Amino acid sequence: MQTLNRRSLLVAAAALALHGAALAQDYPARPIKWVVPYLAGTAPDTTVRITAEAMSQILKQPVVVENKGGAAGNLGAQLAARAPADGYTWVYSATPMATNMRMYRKPGYDVMKDFIHVGGITRSDVVVVVAADSGIRDVNDLVERMRQQPGKLSYASGGVGTPAHMGAELMLKTTGTQALHVPYKGASESANAVLGKQVDFALTISSVSLPHIAGGKLKALAVTAPTRNPRLPEVPTLAEAGLRGVTLVSYGGLSLPAGTPAPIVQRIYDALQKALVDPGVRAKLETNGAAVVASKSEEYAHSLESEISATEKLMKATNVTAQ
Repeated sequence: MQTLNRRSLLVAAAALALHGAALAQDYPARPIKWVVPYLAGTAPDTTVRITAEAMSQILKQPVVVENKGGAAGNLGAQLAARAPADGYTWVYSATPMATNMRMYRKPGYDVMKDFIHVGGITRSDVVVVVAADSGIRDVNDLVERMRQQPGKLSYASGGVGTPAHMGAELMLKTTGTQALHVPYKGASESANAVLGKQVDFALTISSVSLPHIAGGKLKALAVTAPTRNPRLPEVPTLAEAGLRGVTLVSYGGLSLPAGTPAPIVQRIYDALQKALVDPGVRAKLETNGAAVVASKSEEYAHSLESEISATEKLMKATNVTAQ
């Protein structure tokens, strides 16, 4: 009887392996939808469109980008989490999907349970920026102005609980200063608020701020990454400027609904990695202001998981509460 059971298990395992191989061979048989939880024209949207175009050619099927902005990315994440786990719905997962697990009491999904994280695509710095004609020379000058005018200066972020918001609050706490927070619907809008003199400064991801810096409209005071941005070699890190302990990096990658068959996940992973080693794709992504990471599934999942615990610490340090 035991021998029969072993044989039955082996037969079942072999059948599953053959089924998995067939799934991978047949996939994809129709167009794929890639959900972007942000508005069209934003840096994440551009990143996805560049990557989607390359992966479409590799997979021999259209990869159609669908923007679903709202609630700091929660609406798009919810849509993807509830989609069939058949490999035909992808989602651009980024650092805010992880931070929202703590910033929102009910985000509507669990970033570590409801998704399979295929791999990372890019990493972006966060840059402290002011209007180019503001007269503010550096971070120390900005801090001194806030000390002289407590609560009079204002700063923009891409929304409550975003890395930019948390980083700015930690910066204020570290320096013992005050400034009014003005949240916007995204990083692009927060940069525009600085350009339009609606606020005094902002922390924005590099992919959003770099074009304005290059155009001479924004001035970069510092980056929040551990090292300098290669495209801003003259701009110091916050640590170099004397503000230690304020380190922020934003990741973005590709994820699938939990339960997607492993052979299909592998097929998508292989296509993603092939796209990201293409020199033309890398050049386009880097021109968009981000560093290409092409991280493996485990590495990317770990980076998102780490953001959850990091957010808890930031919330306690800055007294930012969940929504």
